[in-house]
Amino acid sequence: MRRREFIAFLGGATVAWPLTARAQQRSLPVVGLLGAESPDLNSDLLGAFRQGLKETGFIEGQNLVIEYRWTEGHNDRLSAFATDMVRRRVAVIVAITTPSVLAAKEVTATIPIVFFVAGDPVELGLVASLNRPGGNLTGMTSLTLEVASKWLELLHELMPTASAFALLINPTNPALAKIQSRDLQAAARNLGLQVHLLEASTDHELDAAFARLVQLRLGGLVISSDLFLYSHSEQLAALARRYAVPAICGLRQFAMAGGLMSYGGNIPDAHQLIGVYTGRVLKGEKPADLPVQQATKVELIINLTTAKALGLTVPLPLLGRADHVIE
Repeated sequence: MRRREFIAFLGGATVAWPLTARAQQRSLPVVGLLGAESPDLNSDLLGAFRQGLKETGFIEGQNLVIEYRWTEGHNDRLSAFATDMVRRRVAVIVAITTPSVLAAKEVTATIPIVFFVAGDPVELGLVASLNRPGGNLTGMTSLTLEVASKWLELLHELMPTASAFALLINPTNPALAKIQSRDLQAAARNLGLQVHLLEASTDHELDAAFARLVQLRLGGLVISSDLFLYSHSEQLAALARRYAVPAICGLRQFAMAGGLMSYGGNIPDAHQLIGVYTGRVLKGEKPADLPVQQATKVELIINLTTAKALGLTVPLPLLGRADHVIE
C-alpha cells in the first residue's frame, strides 16, 4: 500500500494528525474520539459533548486537544484507529458507539475509556456493574433495552390488525443487533406477532431494505438504535414516506423529519454527560469510581400529519400519552 493510501485509510474522515495538534500534545491533554459516520452527521452530538467538557473547565483548542476518528460507515477501521490512539498515549478515549467501545476495550486496559452505548454495558462485557464499573471504562447508556419492546407495542397499538413487522439493524454493529433482535423477537412472541430482520449499513442498502419490507407486506418498521441509522434519521423518514411505511425510531429527529413515531431518550443530553465524565477523568477521577449513568426520561412523539397520510387513525388513548404531537 502506498504511503498516501495508508494515511487516508488511517485517518478516515481526516487525512493525518495535524502538526499543530502534535505540538500541543506536549503541553495539553489529548482526548481521542472514536465515532461513526462523519462529523457533519454528528454535529449536534459533538456540540453537546463539548458543552459537557466546558462545564468541567475544558475547552477544545485552549486547554484540550481532541483528535477525531470517524469510520465513514466502515466499522472495520475501528481497531486500527483505537490501536493508533493507544500508541499515541492519549489521556482518554471517548467511544460513542457500541462497536467503537468494543474496539477500544480490546486494545487497552489502562487508558480511561468513556463511552455511550445503547445496550447493556454489563451484558456487553464493558463493566462489572453499573454502580461499580471496575476497570478502565465508564459512561452512559440509553434506555434502549427497556424501550425496545415498547417500540413494537406502540406500532401494534396503532395497527392492531397487522401480524408481522420488521426490525432494521446494522450488521456491522453485531453486538447491539444481536441483543435488540433477541429482545424484539421475545416481545413479538408475547404479542403473538412475527418480526422479520432487515439489514442496512449503507445508503443503498437502506433503500433496498424498505423495498424488501413492502415486498413482504409487513405492517410496519422498528428502527434499531444504531448510530449509523440514527445519523440517517432524515433519510429514513423520507424513505418511510416514499414507501408509505409506518415506522418508529428512538430518535426524536425521526418524527420531526416526517417519520410516524419516535420513542426514546435525549441522545444529545447523554453526550453532554459523556463530556462531563471525560472532564472529570482528565482531572484525575478513575472510571472505576464513576457509576455508569442511565437515561431516566423518555418521550413519545407522534407525527399526526404522517399518520393521516398513511391512512391511520391514532387511538385517543395513544394520543393522550404522547409528549408531543406534530400536526
